[in-house]
Amino acid sequence: MEWIILPVVIAAVLVIWLGLPAMLRAMGLHHRFAAPKRNLKGRRALIIATSHDTLGDTGKKTGVFASEMTAPYYTFLDAGMEVDVASIKGGAIPVEPMSVKWPLKSEYDDRFLNDKDLRQKVGAAKSVGQVDGAQYDAVFLAGGWGAAFDFEQSPELGRLLLQAEDASAVIGGVCHGPLGLLAARRGNGQPLVNGRTLTAVTDKQVRELGITLTPRHPERDLRAAGARFESATRFRDIFASHVTADGRLVTGQNQNDGAETADRMMQVILDASPKGG
Repeated sequence: MEWIILPVVIAAVLVIWLGLPAMLRAMGLHHRFAAPKRNLKGRRALIIATSHDTLGDTGKKTGVFASEMTAPYYTFLDAGMEVDVASIKGGAIPVEPMSVKWPLKSEYDDRFLNDKDLRQKVGAAKSVGQVDGAQYDAVFLAGGWGAAFDFEQSPELGRLLLQAEDASAVIGGVCHGPLGLLAARRGNGQPLVNGRTLTAVTDKQVRELGITLTPRHPERDLRAAGARFESATRFRDIFASHVTADGRLVTGQNQNDGAETADRMMQVILDASPKGG
């Protein structure tokens, strides 16, 4: 009898192992974005990630949610851009452990895990204090729970974003990443996001995931700073997807939107160039 049961169990495990990621994608998680072919050779992009690796006083490890870094990275790279990586403090960027494991890791994460060049960049990132934001055409704020602890709190990040803004770079981000925009304030104290239309992770998703202990919450705090916040919703907001562009500010709602947000940023760059290229 065991010789009959064992193959059935193995088959069931394989179905779950192979089928669950596909089912999650069908529900909206890491939906495949068919990026149009673009040529931005000679342009430069910077991806900024958190340096914070612990979820409050719980002791649980956190950091950047992998796909919120890898999806924009490869979207920019595949369009011919030179892509740099930085973090708040520099050094090794902490990656949310669950985000590079089954069933949550994305195709971009698989590519990252086998990419010696990007792994080296992530292992020895420059700090935002060492980077001149004016040197880039696109600056992307990657999310993850860690960003709630050190993005808005970084005056160096605020300086970099104002440099990028003043140089007419396109600024973007997803999920918790747009919290970094709150670090950018003019001399009169006016936040860069005041009056701007954007999106980020919703209060609903934060509640649904049960991680409410972070010091900052994107929807709540961006609204409080005067941003015009918009978003989509699903039966669970982890499966929702929304990207919005307001001039040279392009934002995505959550971990599903990294590639599309990066692509929309590149479209803004091309639209602003004399010949669209």
